[in-house]
Amino acid sequence: MGCMLHDRARIHVQAGAGGDGCTSFRREAHVPRGGPDGGDGGRGGEVVLVCDDSLRDLQSFRRKAHHCAGRGGHGEGALRHGADGETLVIRVPPGTEIIGPEGEEGQLGGRRWELLAAGQRATVARGGSGGKGNKRFATPTRQAPRFAERGLPGEEGWLELQLKLLADVGLVGLPNAGKSSLLSRLTRAAPKIASYPFTTLSPVLGVLEGAERQLIVADIPGLIEGASDGAGLGHDFLAHVERTRLLVHVLDLAPELSQGEGADAVTNHATIERELAAHDERLARLPRILALSKSDLVTDEQARTAVAQWQRRLGSDVLVIATSSATRAGVAQLSEELLRRVAPLGIPTSDSPAALTAPARAGADEEMAEYMIFRPATAGGFRVERLGPGAFAVRGAGIERLLRRYDIDNEDAMAYLEGRLRRIGVLRALEAEGFEAGDEIEIAGVSFELDPSAEK
Repeated sequence: MGCMLHDRARIHVQAGAGGDGCTSFRREAHVPRGGPDGGDGGRGGEVVLVCDDSLRDLQSFRRKAHHCAGRGGHGEGALRHGADGETLVIRVPPGTEIIGPEGEEGQLGGRRWELLAAGQRATVARGGSGGKGNKRFATPTRQAPRFAERGLPGEEGWLELQLKLLADVGLVGLPNAGKSSLLSRLTRAAPKIASYPFTTLSPVLGVLEGAERQLIVADIPGLIEGASDGAGLGHDFLAHVERTRLLVHVLDLAPELSQGEGADAVTNHATIERELAAHDERLARLPRILALSKSDLVTDEQARTAVAQWQRRLGSDVLVIATSSATRAGVAQLSEELLRRVAPLGIPTSDSPAALTAPARAGADEEMAEYMIFRPATAGGFRVERLGPGAFAVRGAGIERLLRRYDIDNEDAMAYLEGRLRRIGVLRALEAEGFEAGDEIEIAGVSFELDPSAEK
């Protein structure tokens, strides 16, 4: 079974919010002066993208665009802390580029990741931190705090996924050998099919679906004699073959019927093999399957004879299969062989050649270099703005995050917050702008009053 290839997707991810801290006091019998015992909230779950070599395209994201991690549990009395939220793991195929679009709502704009090798992980959205319970705020002078922190929301935003495909199987052959028709039978790809040369002007990709994994099959545009020197479609499309791990040489079983009496299958086969080897010697060493196409144009006996002759000519290392896109003969056998012979990267199987388990890209077998990317951090600090007579605003990510921690209707919480603002220097900056007791302060869209003259 095959499907159309989906190489782009847009998803919305949301990390889990942190759990709230608990306001609680011990109330056991015969325990004098029990004191506060509120536990902390748990941290929200992260959203992690993991590279999975069993996947080959992004079609699963067409069914689900919104992905949320678990939120942290709330703290409880008796110093019981909330559980951390469950991490959400999203699997993507190798070659996936993850981009946070600039200008989008959320905190992910401008971020970028790329997952190339199986097992690589990228934490794209971090969970919100949990709030502290009231036990954390007990001091010799504040022995019965009646407030706790709220948990913070997790990061969220839109991400664009772009797949830079590394094809597993490449179909090669002369123009009109039947590659496009064969690809349309192996997968649901819809290449242009006609009876003239160079129908395919760019590689067409399709997804071959197995029971537990997928393969990318690429229809490489028709090659001609001299292609390695740039003739015909030239180097551009031979380069696509370099990334494949197995080649299916599609050969017209009876070229004299479609190309004229002078056509010869042996000559056609030699032409393609020569051009592949001339372009890159590694291509000559890639595993092969020979698909004798258009078997419906000859009798069954002629097809079996041709398979036997080619098998003797090429040896046991190259499997020969007679196929017909018109009758689907041999297509199921070819699909099974592709899924069996192309093993997941780095996972050898007992019945597949070892060469198929190694990455085919040049240099891919070398250990991937580790490096770090340093980007400018979000600007810290805060700034004070005068909104009008008796009205001020304080801007700054850290200050806004601090305000979200506390219930402004709780007097104890506001007294503690006022002390924090004083230590940070916010009240001093407000007074420098002319702030007086009774003036209104707006932080993160919330307006309230503070008394800078009071000592808390």
